[in-house]
Formats: sequence, structure tokens, C-alpha cells
Amino acid sequence: MKLILFGAPGAGKGTQASALTAALGIPAVSTGNIIREAIAAKTELGKKFKEYTDSGRLVPDELVIAMLSERIS
Repeated sequence: MKLILFGAPGAGKGTQASALTAALGIPAVSTGNIIREAIAAKTELGKKFKEYTDSGRLVPDELVIAMLSERIS
């Protein structure tokens, strides 16, 4: 099963993902959490993410896709 939850910050995506994980036994992947972890760990991608987040810009899709590809492999 594949589900994607979209919504504005604070809309409850994480809350719903936690409930679905518990109820269905499926993993949850949060790009926001992964980005924050990469920034805290000061990885190469994390450094790039920080440039965008510090200036209030959205992280480009190409970087998010690279991060997800790294995470999946």
C-alpha cells in the first residue's frame, strides 16, 4: 500500500501518518523530518538544504528526490 499525505504545515500530516503506521503496520517517510535530520547531521545534502531553509526558500524538487533516492537505497 502506498499513501501520500499532502497539506500545509500544521495540517496534521504527521499525526495522520503516525495513526496509519500504528493501524496498518506500514512505515512513514517524512521528507521534512529527513531534511531536518540531514541539516542537523551536516551531510552534503543537509548543507544544501540549509542554504534554502535559512533564506526561507523551498528546497528544490531535485534535492528532495536525491535525498529520497539516498534514503531508499
